[in-house]
Amino acid sequence: MDATTSENTFRAYLFFWGGQLFSILGSSIIRFVIIWWIAEETLNPITVSIAFFLGSLPMVIIPPIVGVFIDRWNRKIVIALADSLQAFLTFLIILFFLTGIANVWLVMVMNIFRGVFQAIHYPTVNAIIPIMIPKKHLSRMNAINYLFTGVIQVIGPIVGATLLAFFEIEKILWVDIFTFFIAIIPLLLIKIPSILSKSEKTKKVSYFKEFKDGLTILKSVRSFLILIIFISVINLLNMPFTTQMSLFVLIDHSGGELDFALVSAFLQIGIVIGAIIASTRKHWKHKELIILYSVFIGVGGYLITALAPKGYFLLMGIGSLIHASMIPIANTMFLTILQTKVPPETQGRVFSIVTSIAAAITPLGMIISGPLAVFFGIRLLFIIVLYLQAVSVVITWYFTDIKKIIHEESIEEMKKKPDEIRLRPEQIEL
Repeated sequence: MDATTSENTFRAYLFFWGGQLFSILGSSIIRFVIIWWIAEETLNPITVSIAFFLGSLPMVIIPPIVGVFIDRWNRKIVIALADSLQAFLTFLIILFFLTGIANVWLVMVMNIFRGVFQAIHYPTVNAIIPIMIPKKHLSRMNAINYLFTGVIQVIGPIVGATLLAFFEIEKILWVDIFTFFIAIIPLLLIKIPSILSKSEKTKKVSYFKEFKDGLTILKSVRSFLILIIFISVINLLNMPFTTQMSLFVLIDHSGGELDFALVSAFLQIGIVIGAIIASTRKHWKHKELIILYSVFIGVGGYLITALAPKGYFLLMGIGSLIHASMIPIANTMFLTILQTKVPPETQGRVFSIVTSIAAAITPLGMIISGPLAVFFGIRLLFIIVLYLQAVSVVITWYFTDIKKIIHEESIEEMKKKPDEIRLRPEQIEL
């Protein structure tokens, strides 16, 4: 890893990352606008959950397929093509609205295709991080990324709600295309280092062998499988909040787009706060334990949101803030474990497999959230899944090897420290 990274590649990555922040702003605005438009058009929990389900499928199916090829292909070209095709599909959606043929189902279908390119873009961008950023900066850069992303996404819902008050949706969608052009310029100007030697570039290796190698590497890191299963369960149980929050505001609390924007903005502020916390230290000990604590505290935050009295949008926002502040902390710990323990030349396929495994269960959560919301009511459903999340944390701590792994890592860290650090001067007897 250190052979390819340098301060020059780090600066090039920061330039590229700055352009991506504009793209994130556009996506944040468009995502808010489309979610609210579908909720307001249908007022149906099942339809909204189907929309989220269809949009999530590409992230489950595509990453493990393209992960191997990401390690072979020119990553700069892959990112450029994925971004360009997403912008083109947004342009098609605009045309559908302008011609009067747009409807909820057609927008859903177009979002599936946009999701395909997002599913290619996401693991590719993450795979270039360890080949452009020196290892000593990884944890802090992951946290700073959440910080700036969170700041931008605080703005997104507010801007989206404001634009909805003055413009039709087809005009607002142009924001996505405008921010695409801003983001593509840095990408075209930087150079992304190659991780393959000339012999490796010409060598043909079976796709299935490389995919199998990725799984083997994944299994070699003991805590990975436990954490992936745990994260998958938490993702499943968080889906009712993801799919039904707009209707929770609209139906249960008789709110409007500005109220939903307020709750969404507080959630993003929470991400900013969490990113600041995660970026305060270069090195974190017991990353697995921090992930469990983060989820448990996040459960308490969402419980405040679920139990908020009708119309108390500020209280709902505070609960969302508490929950969201734990997300960058947990994700920073998990990404750092992956980036420091997996060889860089295989991180494309490994990260894609991890993404797919963690996300595989979420479409199930999305598609059942609607019927469950109809059956239980949205508020009671929120309370039930929060209880199950708390139970998952307890089971992971007491009935898996996580506690043992953390203990063994502590012993290994102590062995690596020099004797003069382990033994302080005041402890030496003369």
